Amino acid sequence: MIRTQKNLVKVVNNKIDMKKNIALMAGGNSKEADVSLRSAIQVEENIDKSLYNVYKIVLKGLDWYYETQEKKYFINKDDFSLTIDNTKIIFDGVFIIIHGTPGENGLLQGYFEMMNIPFASCSSLVSAITFDKVVCNAVVRELGVVSVSKNVSFYKNNQMTVEEIVKKLNFPLFVKPSEGGSSIGMTKVKQKTELEEAIKTAFDVHDRVIIEEFIKGRELTCGVMQSRGEIIAFPITEIIPIKEFFDYEAKYDGSTSEITPANVEDKIRIEIQETATKIYQGLNCKGVCRIDFIYNNERDELFFLEVNTIPGQSAQSIVPNQVRSMGWSTKDLYSRMLEEIL
Repeated sequence: MIRTQKNLVKVVNNKIDMKKNIALMAGGNSKEADVSLRSAIQVEENIDKSLYNVYKIVLKGLDWYYETQEKKYFINKDDFSLTIDNTKIIFDGVFIIIHGTPGENGLLQGYFEMMNIPFASCSSLVSAITFDKVVCNAVVRELGVVSVSKNVSFYKNNQMTVEEIVKKLNFPLFVKPSEGGSSIGMTKVKQKTELEEAIKTAFDVHDRVIIEEFIKGRELTCGVMQSRGEIIAFPITEIIPIKEFFDYEAKYDGSTSEITPANVEDKIRIEIQETATKIYQGLNCKGVCRIDFIYNNERDELFFLEVNTIPGQSAQSIVPNQVRSMGWSTKDLYSRMLEEIL
């Protein structure tokens, strides 16, 4: 069923409630579900309640539900509606904060596109492209705006041998599942004997693996969004992990330093912000994306890492820190995101 019905007007105390109904999609079916739920707390608290009625919809398996202290109310997926106490709620827009599948790989976006319901993030096609590291690297390389590390990739049913890999790439290497976030399943490999186990770890997450040459340098990341007719690049953050690399634990256990704004020369800052903007435009991104880079000082060269189409939004996350650094509040950020789709 294609949804074309507009928002139901509610009457409260003889006053017409013209606020828009927003579904905040959280949870998901990956190991990042807990991260998503933490992000959802921040978003729910900071969406402007004078403009929007916010309903946090938790997605867990095939169950999509809104929960109060008394009861769970399940979404009718035929028209993406919610019925509470015999009142049917139709949503004007969707704010997706699901990391991993199905919120970051395009599956959920495809559902909302079929339902004709606007959502504040990239399209299903762009989400699918950016979520697959092999495809995204190839597309970004074709844009010709930034260097991409040399890599190989293969599927579980058609694997390269260790000997074939070492002939093509130089150590150290990063072995990653082609799809997935938060560095889950990723291993840094320094020697040939470690490759086989690292590949197995990556295949536990996804049936396609990408192996990249390690680029030594500073990890720098830049949020980008389209708002009010212009594309805005946020202040840059430098990520300084205490561990070997920015793995899942380092992202969320507080052991990593994240410096915003990054202490970099203006030349580097401008290059990163301009490159992030070109990638955002070249991929036809929407909403807020975070684009990660490595800057190699010895070669004075910027390398692309990845595009995050649903970046974390917890109070400690990188993008909220970036927008606060440039004088916005997170309420300003979320209002602009919803303004774009409504």
